[in-house]
Amino acid sequence: MSEELSNFIYDIVDADLAAGFDREIHTRFPPEPNGYLHIGSAKAIWVNHSTAHKYGGRFNLRFDDTNPVREDDEYVRAIEEDIRWLGCDPDGGVFYGSDYFDQCFDYAVKLIKDGKAYVCDLSPDEMREYRGTLTEPGKDSPYRNRSVEENLDLFMRMRDGEFPDGTRTLRAKIDMASPNMNMRDPAIYRILHANHHRQGDKWCVYPLYDYAHPIQDAIEGITHSLCSIEFENHRPLYDWVVDNIGFEHKPHQYEFARLNITHTVMSKRYLRELVESKSVDGWDDPRMPTLCALRRRGYTPTSIIEFVKRAGVAKTYSIVDIRLLEYCIREELNRDALRRMAVTEPLKVVITNYPEDKTEHFPIANNPVNPETGSRDVPFTRELYIEQSDFTETPPPKYQRLKPGGEVRLMGAYIIRCDEVVKDADGTVTELRCTCDLETRNGNPVDGRKVRGTVHWVSAVHAVDGKAMLYDHLFSLEDVNSVPEGTNYLDYLNPDSLKALEGCKLEASLADAKPGERFQFVRMGYFCKDIHHTDTFNRIVTLKDSFKI
Repeated sequence: MSEELSNFIYDIVDADLAAGFDREIHTRFPPEPNGYLHIGSAKAIWVNHSTAHKYGGRFNLRFDDTNPVREDDEYVRAIEEDIRWLGCDPDGGVFYGSDYFDQCFDYAVKLIKDGKAYVCDLSPDEMREYRGTLTEPGKDSPYRNRSVEENLDLFMRMRDGEFPDGTRTLRAKIDMASPNMNMRDPAIYRILHANHHRQGDKWCVYPLYDYAHPIQDAIEGITHSLCSIEFENHRPLYDWVVDNIGFEHKPHQYEFARLNITHTVMSKRYLRELVESKSVDGWDDPRMPTLCALRRRGYTPTSIIEFVKRAGVAKTYSIVDIRLLEYCIREELNRDALRRMAVTEPLKVVITNYPEDKTEHFPIANNPVNPETGSRDVPFTRELYIEQSDFTETPPPKYQRLKPGGEVRLMGAYIIRCDEVVKDADGTVTELRCTCDLETRNGNPVDGRKVRGTVHWVSAVHAVDGKAMLYDHLFSLEDVNSVPEGTNYLDYLNPDSLKALEGCKLEASLADAKPGERFQFVRMGYFCKDIHHTDTFNRIVTLKDSFKI
């Protein structure tokens, strides 16, 4: 695993401490519970968690549940499960933005009394029109100069549910000519008659994130509010809220670049669309970049954190090759995963010179990279299965697997020679009749002949039936954030992202595999026992790739 590398956020904290900053470093991760976390979320979690713990501080999980329309307890449970699975336990506590609604409301009243907030009757379309453009200043709302008394009366009536959704907002009174669009009297409260997953029907008004977030940070004692780069232009508003409410201890916001990965979308809206359009089989479809999907596929939390570390923390946009993620899990599983033999597309082999009622057991290493894992005994019988791809009637030059009249070694067992090819009426090869050199039992031929090819196999008598799911990239386009004009990201769904192999023949020991357990299927890739289907193994990653770090 890589060492803990420095980054610009650590540099900021180091500078703060050197300048006499005497508070405990305290960070937070504030997900909205309206969907499942993805691997981009893992970066934000790790950045906040690692920063706090590098300096002996604390890390909070705070659910940003200020928008009740899409939020659900299902997502709350899933988010907390994912964070703890990553090993980033929120030792500072688990909080909910909705628990601060009373304080947010009281602070809004304070802003009104201080002449720094007003109730606006403009419709959403009118607000956009009054807001101006990047090159033209906005215009003051005709309601901007309402009296404090009128604003307080209207805001209380908003709270009491007197007005329909969308008819009024509470806006911060800042500067309609500001070059930063976020400072042009942003809305800080809107009317929303909706049932909240924690607050029920208590509230008819809800704070906007840009207003609620700095308040929550200040109340919790957050020192370094670390978020993705799209919030950079929101930082002046963050500071305005903190300053004008008058918090004694002021948190500060710092931004880092989001994690973008090739052949992948990270937008929660797009991920939800994939689920709702049934382009994938739910949030935990192993082709998805969600953490629950990666867990189901067989990725480990350590491999994901290692990937995030290697991808780095910076402020500029970049896109990381998904093969780096595959490299990280492959490197870990090569060291840790037990080896098993599995024939995914079986071809029957009959050893004609081997007794029908005989069974031998050959000791085969569980993991040659890690001798401490020992070995297991694999049964050998007259009838076996090998991969269809390990035999051909018309071999190319230098072909080293099985062919008519040719020899290969059965991994850890005998050398066999193909004597006869059996076909069905359509000419499809259905069986190979072979003889084995009974003197080679995991050794070399006594006459000195060279047999270079080795194939894996399973005993037909002892084999366990199973299914192998071979996953590939969900999108054929490398940078899904930059789809060509006139196309949609859904146009680039990879039709070959899943290949289901039925009728696999698996080594008998795999019958006892537990859901989530990972193995190397020798010569085939790394696989994980599916958590939903007891006979299914999901391919995590192939054995090799040309990617170099």
